[in-house]
Amino acid sequence: GRALSSLPYPPGSRALLNPGRFPPQANGADLRGCTIRACGRKGFGVYATAPDAAAADGVVMAVPLDLAVTPMRVLQDPLVGPRCRALFEDGGVDDRLLVMLFLMAERLRPTSLWKPYLDVLPSTFGSSVWFDDEELAEVEGTTLHRATVMQKKSLQALFNDKVKALVEELLHIDEAGSSIEVRFEDFLWANSIFWTRALNIPLPHSYVFPGSLDGQQIRTGEVLGDSDLTTQQETDTTTKNSSCDENSESHNMESIWVEGLVPGIDFCNHNVKALATWEVDSEGNLTGIPASMYLILAQAGKSSVETGTEIYINYGNKGNEELLYLYGFVVDNNPDDYLMVHYPVEALRQLQSADIKMKLIEMQKAELRCLLPTSLLDRGFFGTSTSSGEDDDNKKKHFSSYSWSGQRKVPSYLQKNVFPQEFLSTLRTIAMQEHELEQVASLLGEVGSSEDGEPSDAEIKSAIWEVCGDNGALGLLVDLLRVKMAELEEGTGTEASDSQLLEKFDSNDPDDSSSATVESIEATKSRVNRRSCIVYRRGQKQLTRMFLREAERLLELSAEEQI
Repeated sequence: GRALSSLPYPPGSRALLNPGRFPPQANGADLRGCTIRACGRKGFGVYATAPDAAAADGVVMAVPLDLAVTPMRVLQDPLVGPRCRALFEDGGVDDRLLVMLFLMAERLRPTSLWKPYLDVLPSTFGSSVWFDDEELAEVEGTTLHRATVMQKKSLQALFNDKVKALVEELLHIDEAGSSIEVRFEDFLWANSIFWTRALNIPLPHSYVFPGSLDGQQIRTGEVLGDSDLTTQQETDTTTKNSSCDENSESHNMESIWVEGLVPGIDFCNHNVKALATWEVDSEGNLTGIPASMYLILAQAGKSSVETGTEIYINYGNKGNEELLYLYGFVVDNNPDDYLMVHYPVEALRQLQSADIKMKLIEMQKAELRCLLPTSLLDRGFFGTSTSSGEDDDNKKKHFSSYSWSGQRKVPSYLQKNVFPQEFLSTLRTIAMQEHELEQVASLLGEVGSSEDGEPSDAEIKSAIWEVCGDNGALGLLVDLLRVKMAELEEGTGTEASDSQLLEKFDSNDPDDSSSATVESIEATKSRVNRRSCIVYRRGQKQLTRMFLREAERLLELSAEEQI
């Protein structure tokens, strides 16, 4: 393992070397059945060595958590730790930005003990914040384009206002780094390293709150990886997930989840059919290394993993929008792809009675945007699966309380409606005419069930449904989807033209060359980026077309049943 064999021995790390048992070790990291090597366009990857090299338990790599780059490691660093501690305690930086500042300073510092590890990490990325103007134009009209433009501006402002000066200050602590110029590209690199490689690690309490930091709250959120883009990032809190079950040692009461980089494990690439997962061995009972993270084959002792096979992990169920935004790659025919639909708040503010409608939306706990996963289409009018009787009963129960007087019946199309009711509640509210708003107010005036005299969210939904039904909401939904399709096609052409471009790309795909020039490498990167953009935007057009078809069918049926 080139990266681990050159990894420095950071101050404060415990010596866990055992060269007599497992030869490919460095600083306590144990590569039992794998190696880390270059893998073409993807940079580095983890590969299986001899089939009998892994232990019978399936563990192919174990890394002491002392080697992890976490906020606590930064605060304990003998050189920059005191200044970082002061910044953290004053609230000047959150834990994510703290790690990014450390990565920048250590990468730029000539004498850094971390340089051998940092130097083998990618220097550029295929994620959308790294796109040049020509590449960014390939996703014109998409949610990704808007989010990327916003994120670039946000990162540039943060760099100018705070990051540049702080990193220069950290570099000046060491005389060798006092003359180094800090550029925006350095921050962009650190931001991408964090979001593409950070894991959510269940650490022992003593790791998270050592000494005087005991009980200090961990703050996150200053450097968001998702900007205005809806991802699973903030719910997963990680870019790569383990599959630890609830009975795992890593889920005990003494563990606290902290984001950080684990050298070695972080070289695993993504595949939905992953061969391995990672877990934490707090006591060292499995790996022999207390407080370590280990990589384990999905089937312990699996003999079919041949030498040279890349060992993947699964980063989670992510759509191409999120994959391209954070990681710089896409998955062809991604089963986890999704479409984001939203009603612009600026348009809402321009409506008549906008303040009242916004208040009603808030009281219903409704949303102005929603995610529509590909899987929803299976249950629709044109899907391949049928909903279970239990699902149908749940939907009917959900709607049974929506009829205020019993006059408006549960719609016949309910079982085929693939759109979330929370979003439809928003659209019903927005689509209300003035006379309908007055009728809703009259119905709500009849109730005073809650202690503070305000109607509950269920009562508001029931009153709006009784007065308005679905016709206005579904008409608005159809309009939103048609506008979305128009924006997508205006930006980058039709779905059919994207399919033709992909066929041309794939038929002319050049082979990798070991003697590639700098110019050819850059051309290959641009080509890969462009293909990723086409795969993503074609998927968005496909989903928009299919969800629009569902919405139009719902609107037809709703109009037939409208009172």
